[in-house]
Amino acid sequence: MGSVAARYAALVAAGELKPDPEQAAAAQKLDALQRELESPPPSPGLLGKLLGRKAPESPRGIYMWGDVGRGKSMLMDLFHDNLDVPAKRRAHFHEFMLDVHARLREERKKESGDPILPVAAGIAAETRVLCFDEMVVNNSADAMIMSRLFTALIVDHGVVVVTTSNRVPANLYKDGLNREHFLPFIALVEQRLDVLTLNGPVDYRMERMRGVGTWHVPIGPESTEAVREAFFRLTDYPPEDSANVPSADIDVGTGRTMHVPKSLKGVAVFSFKRLCTEARGAADYLAIARKYHTVIVVAIPRLGAELRNETMRFITLIDALYEHKVKLIATAAADPVNLYDSRGKGDDEGRFAFDRTVSRLMEMQSQEYLALGHGED
Repeated sequence: MGSVAARYAALVAAGELKPDPEQAAAAQKLDALQRELESPPPSPGLLGKLLGRKAPESPRGIYMWGDVGRGKSMLMDLFHDNLDVPAKRRAHFHEFMLDVHARLREERKKESGDPILPVAAGIAAETRVLCFDEMVVNNSADAMIMSRLFTALIVDHGVVVVTTSNRVPANLYKDGLNREHFLPFIALVEQRLDVLTLNGPVDYRMERMRGVGTWHVPIGPESTEAVREAFFRLTDYPPEDSANVPSADIDVGTGRTMHVPKSLKGVAVFSFKRLCTEARGAADYLAIARKYHTVIVVAIPRLGAELRNETMRFITLIDALYEHKVKLIATAAADPVNLYDSRGKGDDEGRFAFDRTVSRLMEMQSQEYLALGHGED
């Protein structure tokens, strides 16, 4: 392991990153936090203990916010991967909150009072440093508990939080239901985390995608090579090592998991067959949409009445990806407008249902959509 600043400087020197003053400043701040966390905490000493002096306060966390493609996740990954602290955890924020709600359900079964405090204690016993990718709050169930949960984690247990977001703290859960209960969380972030802005003019993710495209027809070697190139541009994974891209198993709720054949740096790769011919439901697609900022789907066939179940699953998949502003890259048998085969008689209802999906697929290829942050309203 090395220092965040040294690793960032090496990437710039190698030409893998362009010089960027805001990124460099953030790297220095993360580097300072890394050194602080890796240093032994100062002891109050015997005299201090006799005088009742408290242990020093835990280091301040970091909240990096800015537009999509500014390198926030890259910097957080540099911090997490180089941090020499065993009790560390990196998670997508939605994934973490799903875990929290599962723990709360178990605590409520004990009927022993407020379940949030023991859940926070349990998380703190496992983790000293929490790294969140893409903090976005868009449901009241999360918003109602976050102030108490994170106050317990940060103030009571000294857990250090490093997070990225597309929004300044004051705009989290903006216009949300019962937002007054969420406002103490914003105050906590502003008091206990250093807020860093990465909001410069360059969208590096969009730059990497320039010339690649998102919808490739027909299905075949040329389209496959295009999405393969997109994957390696987005993840920096060496193409010559494509056989060893890591996979993942994600929690989709009710004790079920879904296997993701290729999963790296917020990008997932699936075949249409795995996603839409197997028995899947909205919960599966929501789990994917919450976890990944980009989804690559290969070999989408012509849809229609003869593939009614597969078509309905595809509609549900696109709805989930669209609502969470996930980027979709695909190989398909036809352009979106011609993807639904309505030559069969009496299939007006199916064609009508698919029209909304066509509209969404077209919008998802637009520069305006691609510029949106993951999970952004």
